[in-house]
Amino acid sequence: MSGDAGRADGGRDRDAEGRARNARPRDGLGRPLPYGAEGVARQPEGVVRGPAETVREAQRLLDAGMPFHAHEVFEDAWKSGPEGERELWQGLAQLAVGLTHAARGNTTGGARLLRRGAGRVAAYSDGGGETYGLDVSGLVAWAGELAARVEVPGGEGERAAAPPPGGEGGRAATPPPSGEGGRAAALPDAAGEAPRLTGS
Repeated sequence: MSGDAGRADGGRDRDAEGRARNARPRDGLGRPLPYGAEGVARQPEGVVRGPAETVREAQRLLDAGMPFHAHEVFEDAWKSGPEGERELWQGLAQLAVGLTHAARGNTTGGARLLRRGAGRVAAYSDGGGETYGLDVSGLVAWAGELAARVEVPGGEGERAAAPPPGGEGGRAATPPPSGEGGRAAALPDAAGEAPRLTGS
């Protein structure tokens, strides 16, 4: 998005091509920040990369605690890659956005996306699709373990405190939902929980 794009005469945010696109800065988990706040650079959209480059860039972003941005890299791969690989890249995008939701505090939604993404990647691999050196069994195990750990029993979309940098409008953060035994369920640290895509 160019520096000139954004709100024109109080209307909707638009990108350089005139498409509606929120121009608010974002934090590392992709949450919108107030206009004028310092955010992290967005991933450019529509970048065509080869599979190895896609995996390298996504791993870099995951390691930096930016799974939302990694999901955008996988999204580019599924949109620009061969139709037969769509399930692989969509599954990987779901894993990344599942981690994003869990780290933001949407533990139920995060767990669902982690499981759905793991299922897609496993089904693609089981069907004989090229996995480009991905550690499929490791990713499936990682997703299942993280989903089980963050999911709150009996949850209906619980949202724990995960305010963006600087807090949310000066309000005190609410405690995360309690897990079994009354212990507070800890939100995952996106960088600390980042999976190893290739196992190396």
